[in-house]
Amino acid sequence: MLRVVVCVSGGGTNLQAILDAVDAGKITNTEIVGVICNNAGAKALDRAKNHNIPGILISPKDYADREAFHTAFLDRMNELKPDLIVLAGFLVKIPDAMTAAYSGRIINIHPSLIPSFCGVGFYGLKVHEAALARGVKYTGATVHFVNDGMDEGPIIAQQPVAVMQGDTAKELQQRVMEQAEWILLPQAIDDIANNRIEIVDGHVVRK
Repeated sequence: MLRVVVCVSGGGTNLQAILDAVDAGKITNTEIVGVICNNAGAKALDRAKNHNIPGILISPKDYADREAFHTAFLDRMNELKPDLIVLAGFLVKIPDAMTAAYSGRIINIHPSLIPSFCGVGFYGLKVHEAALARGVKYTGATVHFVNDGMDEGPIIAQQPVAVMQGDTAKELQQRVMEQAEWILLPQAIDDIANNRIEIVDGHVVRK
């Protein structure tokens, strides 16, 4: 049974997609053992509570400096003993100590087709605003493993999504979530839980 901790900053729509997929049997051999959030007002904590999953609030604002926060964050994560950490809209950079301790066991969902519109400064609506400003015809989402870089880890899966004429950033964001994020992330977790993928020479391969 794969022990999963989901890290979220906001509403938790990707968290909900994961919970729904577990309930529906689309994610198997998996237990969500905790939800970590850095925002006290986030709906993600309510979603965790509604599923009887421990919701843990831990914010950089509550610590004297980043080093203290990073230490506390890693300590709380270790207490949950996860096999996999899922970043589902988590807007806090993962400390290097955590990426080292959980190398090959952290995945992230990003709302673009990496390497487009990713890296420092590209999060939330900013990604979709950039895609619309560039005039791309297709955008999408990417699930990837996390390393010390920003959106640079090995790619697990991608799904393109069409950009419609007249789209607003919010409309495009919703379509990317519905047609890509909420599908890719549960699939990736199920693949990992059932040993269907592995990293070989820095790339993800299917067994």
